[in-house]
Amino acid sequence: MSKATTTGLILAAGKGTRMKSDLPKCLHQVCGVPMVKLVADNMISAGVDRVIIVVGHGG
Repeated sequence: MSKATTTGLILAAGKGTRMKSDLPKCLHQVCGVPMVKLVADNMISAGVDRVIIVVGHGG
């Protein structure tokens, strides 16, 4: 029997207009690292096998 895989989904389609920036929200940095990378890295650390990032505006 094969091991079940876990897929994580990151919804990263926000424009970030309320942040007063042209940069998409998920690309804003926290301690020099884009937020979307922090989320993906934490998913992987938690045992997620596959990470899917849903992009929209400008993606």
